[in-house]
Amino acid sequence: MSMKILLVEDDEFTTSVVVAALKNSNYQIETTNDGQIGLELAKKVDYDLLLLDVSLPGLDGISLCRQIRCAGYQMPILILTGKDSISMRVTGLEAGADDYVAKPFDISELIARIKALLRRGKEILPTIIAWENLQINTNTKEVTYTTKHLHLTPKEYGLLELFLRNPHRIYSRRALLDKIWSSVEFPGEEAVTTQIKGLRQKLKIAGMKVDLIETVYGLGYRLTEEEKDKSVQKEQGILDSHRGTVNQITPCYELAQKQQAEAKVMAVVANMWEEFKQTLGEQIKLFEQVQAQLLDATLNHTLLKQATAQAHRLAGSLGCYSLLEGSKIAREIERLLEETQTTPKQSITLQLGELIKSLKKILHQQSSMPAASSSSRVSSRRLLIIDDDAMLIERIELEAKTHGFQVEIAANLKMARSILVKYSPDVILLDLSFADSQENGLKLLAELNQSKPDIPVLVFTSCNQLSKRVEAASLGACGFLSKTMFASEVISVVKTALNQNHITEAKILIVDDDSLVLNHVTALLSPWRIQLTTLQDSQKFWDVLEYTAPDLLILDIEMPDFSGIELCQAVRNDPRWNQLAVLFLSVHSDTEIVRKVYAAGADDYVKKPFVESELIVRILNRLERRIYKYYDYYQC
Repeated sequence: MSMKILLVEDDEFTTSVVVAALKNSNYQIETTNDGQIGLELAKKVDYDLLLLDVSLPGLDGISLCRQIRCAGYQMPILILTGKDSISMRVTGLEAGADDYVAKPFDISELIARIKALLRRGKEILPTIIAWENLQINTNTKEVTYTTKHLHLTPKEYGLLELFLRNPHRIYSRRALLDKIWSSVEFPGEEAVTTQIKGLRQKLKIAGMKVDLIETVYGLGYRLTEEEKDKSVQKEQGILDSHRGTVNQITPCYELAQKQQAEAKVMAVVANMWEEFKQTLGEQIKLFEQVQAQLLDATLNHTLLKQATAQAHRLAGSLGCYSLLEGSKIAREIERLLEETQTTPKQSITLQLGELIKSLKKILHQQSSMPAASSSSRVSSRRLLIIDDDAMLIERIELEAKTHGFQVEIAANLKMARSILVKYSPDVILLDLSFADSQENGLKLLAELNQSKPDIPVLVFTSCNQLSKRVEAASLGACGFLSKTMFASEVISVVKTALNQNHITEAKILIVDDDSLVLNHVTALLSPWRIQLTTLQDSQKFWDVLEYTAPDLLILDIEMPDFSGIELCQAVRNDPRWNQLAVLFLSVHSDTEIVRKVYAAGADDYVKKPFVESELIVRILNRLERRIYKYYDYYQC
């Protein structure tokens, strides 16, 4: 069966080109030129990939992407647009996009990136699912409790698997009818009650002492929490009641730790810059030696090879320190040196002299370490809760603070507007009704959609009317959460909305022959508690790969002994490692090289000089997709 792709694009020429290319590659392609229609289609149809333009009528591509992610959908998303600014790329990736291609694009590169996303986009679901002593095998459809086999009807089995796969989701009877019963069957909602009653009875006979499926009155059904989890929560509740002050102190301590980590990173980077500056004179001297030999027509090919390799490394290194103009000049020097066999020596000598002069000028002006982009700094996220339910909000606040959030609380809409004038939060939880006001939260939601569209707003309410859900979605809410959810579930959704889940226990192996790039990436990732292994000698690659067992592999292209493309091909040909996420980090932007990278099996490609914030977001997104499984919440 061919893959199904949705293209949301309002430019007819781009649409026709992309459609022709995708059909030629045997993909099914559907199109729309309206963002709101695209959102509705993405929720109703099981697409394998979404291609989104940014500037769209109805709903822009970034908001569309954010709402798709907030609703729990995890199909790969590729942003395709003419807006290629750094801030726009970072915004798109933080909204949940997996990749970003700027117009004008090379169609072969676009197809290569699509193939890479589709190759890794499908989540491999487990074949054995367990809940305490209950197990189901999704291949054989066998169900056992302890050692007893249960004989379930097809509908009972379908319900059981659905609840076990989605342990935190509440399903209404109508939703269960849509999920389990086929479109040619027309049962009433009482059929759901009958099947759940039968399933509960069979589980009870098999020895289960608690009801597996919990009734949430007024809403539907969901999986009961496991007993061991409840005992843990009970113990935690007792500790919280006796040690409330600890809960207040811990977030501050964690925030202080994070700030110390940031300061440590800045200090390391500053030291690296000072060491790097000491080598610049030697590198420029090498270029000047080549220029002198070109003038005398006595060019030494060994010296030329050294200078070309040095220019290549310098382009990446300068980019690491945000010296983009210097990196561009170094890349031009590399290109010139590579063309010495085909270009008149006099022309090359003149151009090389001008480039060396420009490079020295830039480096002389930059005596101190370049300031890091503000968007790359890691900081605690700010959550604004707008609600007057004091007891519920206290639980949400405590949970949020344990996840490192700075929390502001507004008990009414007037207070909320006052807070919003002073600062912009990163995410908002908004109730729809307030005891002391006739005004509802939908009016504020509409205001936020106009004045602060980049802030994700999650409606958090006991009101579960379909009309309210539809209206909230139309006003830009990226989630509709029920107050029956646990506090931990709410904060998980908040973190998903931000698309900035804190990655823990993640391991990365980066292979690059440039120690400066390795040190810089290490410094950038140190606040995230990622286990990072660096390797300069590509001959030792396989031994280090087997020893470290990374979640993500970052490769340079040009290296002594083995190139990054060759290493990637070896990884893809090995049964154990062929699903490992691979990201390339290289100065090359040639279409043919990029095509080869994706053909070798790469998942992503970031060009040096890279933007720190974009690289961090791409890495976290890739790790997040590999390590975490999102719950399918009852949203939007």
